[in-house]
Amino acid sequence: MSLILRKTILDTARVVLARQASTKPVELGAKEKWDIYAGVLVERLPVITKTMTPLEVNFKAVLDKTEFEKSLKSNHELRKEMEKKQTELLKAGKIDLDSEALKQTAQDLEDAYNDEFSKFKPSPRVTEADRKNDVKSLQRKLEETLILLTEQKLGEKSYYLLPQGRHVAGESLRQTAERVLRESTGDSLKVTFYGHAPVGFYKYKYPAGVRQGTVGAKVFFFRSVLKPDSANISDGKAKFQWLDQPELEKVLKEPYFNSVSQFLL
Repeated sequence: MSLILRKTILDTARVVLARQASTKPVELGAKEKWDIYAGVLVERLPVITKTMTPLEVNFKAVLDKTEFEKSLKSNHELRKEMEKKQTELLKAGKIDLDSEALKQTAQDLEDAYNDEFSKFKPSPRVTEADRKNDVKSLQRKLEETLILLTEQKLGEKSYYLLPQGRHVAGESLRQTAERVLRESTGDSLKVTFYGHAPVGFYKYKYPAGVRQGTVGAKVFFFRSVLKPDSANISDGKAKFQWLDQPELEKVLKEPYFNSVSQFLL
C-alpha cells in the first residue's frame, strides 16, 4: 500500500470519527422533547410620581433657590414693576388717569390666580382601593408599577403566574403571546408589546406521573405595557391580581420568581 493511499484512508477515518463525535450531543438532546410556551409580562406603569424622601425635598429646595437667584424676571414681574411706577406717578399727578390707568392690573391677575389656587384640592395618593387592599383594582399603589398575574392550573394545583399558553404550529412566539393574553383576559385589556423578541425565559419539568411524551415546558416571556385608556379585565373573565414587586415575591414560588425578577424593572 502506497504512502499516499494510506494517508488518504487515515484522513477519511478521522473525518468520519469527528462527525460521529459532533453528532452525539445532538442525538442525546433530541431524546428530550419540550412543550414551548409564550408568557406575557403586563405592566401598569406608575400613575403619579413617587413621594419624595426628606433628602430629595432638601435637594429640590436648594435647586429651586439656585434657579430663582440666577433666573431673569418674567413678563408678569416686569409688568408688575412698571404698573407700580405708574401708580406712584399717578399719585404725584404726573400722568393722566384716563390715558394710563389699566382695566386689569398685574396685581389683579395675581390675586385672581391665588384665589383659584386656594380652591384647588389635589386628589389623595391613597385611594379607596388601597384602603380595601383590592388587588383586582388598577386604582391602587399609584406610585408603583403593577404586574398582572392570572390563576392557572398546573397539574392538580392552581397558581398565580404571568399569563402563559402553549405555542401552536404556524404562529410566531409573539403571536402566541398576543393570543394567550387575549384568551386569558378578554378583549377589554389593551396593551402595547415592546418588541418581537422575548425578554426572559423559564423552564420546568412535569411531574413524572403526568408526562405525555414531553419532559416539561420552556416558557419565553414577552414584555408589554398597559395603555393609559385601557379598561380593566372584565369581572368574571378570569381570576387575576395586580401586584407590585414586593407582593410578587410573596405570591410567586421559587425558582419561578427568580427567573421573572431578572426582567422586572
